[in-house]
Amino acid sequence: MCAQLGGQPIFIMKEGTERTRGKDAMRNNIAAAKVIAEAVRTSLGPRGMDKMLVDQFGDVVITNDGATILKEIDVQHPAAKMMVEVAKTQDSEVGDGTTSSVILAGELLKRAEKLLEQKIHPTVITEGFRKASQKAIEILDSISVKSGIDDQNGLKNAAMTCMSSKIVSESRDMLADLCISAIKAVAEQNEDGNWIADIDKIQIQKKTGEMIDDTKLIKGIILDKEVVSPGMPKSVTNAKVLLLQSALEIEKTEFDSKLQITSPDQIQAFLDEEEKMLRNMADKIKAAGANVVVCQKGIDDMVQHFLTKAGIMAVRRVKKSDLEKLSQATGGQILNGLDDITPENLGNAGLVEERKIMGDSWLFIEECTNPKSVVILIRGGTELVVDEVDRAIHDALCVTRDVIEDQKIVGGGGAPELETAIQLRKYASTLGGREQLAVEIFADSLDIIPKTLSENAGLDQIDILMKLRAAHQKGYTFAGVDLETGDVQNDMMSIGVVEPTVVKVQAIKSATEATSMILRIDDVIAGVKSAGPPGGMPPGGMGGMPGMGGMPGMGGMPPGMM
Repeated sequence: MCAQLGGQPIFIMKEGTERTRGKDAMRNNIAAAKVIAEAVRTSLGPRGMDKMLVDQFGDVVITNDGATILKEIDVQHPAAKMMVEVAKTQDSEVGDGTTSSVILAGELLKRAEKLLEQKIHPTVITEGFRKASQKAIEILDSISVKSGIDDQNGLKNAAMTCMSSKIVSESRDMLADLCISAIKAVAEQNEDGNWIADIDKIQIQKKTGEMIDDTKLIKGIILDKEVVSPGMPKSVTNAKVLLLQSALEIEKTEFDSKLQITSPDQIQAFLDEEEKMLRNMADKIKAAGANVVVCQKGIDDMVQHFLTKAGIMAVRRVKKSDLEKLSQATGGQILNGLDDITPENLGNAGLVEERKIMGDSWLFIEECTNPKSVVILIRGGTELVVDEVDRAIHDALCVTRDVIEDQKIVGGGGAPELETAIQLRKYASTLGGREQLAVEIFADSLDIIPKTLSENAGLDQIDILMKLRAAHQKGYTFAGVDLETGDVQNDMMSIGVVEPTVVKVQAIKSATEATSMILRIDDVIAGVKSAGPPGGMPPGGMGGMPGMGGMPGMGGMPPGMM
């Protein structure tokens, strides 16, 4: 990039730097964002389709989870990357609604483009969008229904609704119960009386084999370990579990030392003393009443021998994180040495058993009373199925947590978006100037959710939208599309289609912020790419996307990826 000064060019930036300004830059960015929204649009709702994503190593992912789709494709265009961030934020904050948030952002940009063509300044549009999103959040709060940890029906319907679009939809009833039980087990009340559920306390273990219906909730923990000695019991009932951070070995001294031995008796005495120390370790464990030992470090062969003779089960080299989860599950304290052992320090479990699953030995510590850490063991016919079940269960756990923590739900099937859009149009009429247009555009953009749900189910979207608007005008707040029958249902909650309010609120927040940021960009300066691996972004940073009709987009994505 250079400027002219008295006929002499002045170079300001490195040669080869490309710059796109004004309308072209905006059009470029909006086009890239719209491509991303179109890519995930067909996967929305119970009738949405899945995507098969193949990476450069030939690994396959089959999913309809918006965040996973966008994470797996190698997006290069900077504006498109911002759309991927929308999905990531939605996923990490509330765990569901990733596809909706990206579709909404794409629609906002598409409609904003028309306002830009009418010479309305981007700042006016973004200010209108900001006011509209604040009003939309107020509207969603006002139409929400109270729910919470005691509302079993609301929790189950929310979990089932979120799984209805997944591969597991046939088993969603059983999986919803499983997710609710898991969240209720780890949920705790804080000082203010509000419920907090930490999903990290729910361990997910995946194993191919059997069917999705064989997925189980284990009130305890699974260790990917086997019992250290074949002579030890493989199953212990009414287990008293000792959780140990230190090694059951004789520690080596930190400094070099020499022993001068003058007779064979001294060697024997030395060995006898070592054995006595190791026996003492086993005796202390036995005296405390422990019959299962879980050790973070090593266990000496001699200690193993004494523990085996005492009929005590032992496991070694267990990860610290697993030890902490075990402490939460069994109620035992993690000890740093054997001198601190008392019967009160030990954890309790109804059953500790080593089982072989698909050729691997795993240790099941289950039937814990009131565990604060649990495991969901996912089963399925193939690895691809197991992975998709994992994603579905993660979403259901997040949704259940959202309802317990936020205590607000709304009907699904596009109902809250449509009701919000209708009330936003009324609000727009109270505003003056050009911001009114931006708020109306925002309201129109919300219609994309019921439209897309209808379109993916093979219904006439215009016909459905007219019927829905008529139902909402009559006062049916939760009138939505029943995709099982293809009809408009006056109350989606009555047929069990329920979503947490916080999912809808977060989708509006993240979509609005990303849209505002993209609209305010009027100058794109793309530096020279250093020679990197092949298949990266073309020079200039924003080449056409192969297989995507030459849209400005994401160089380096294989043709037909979407």
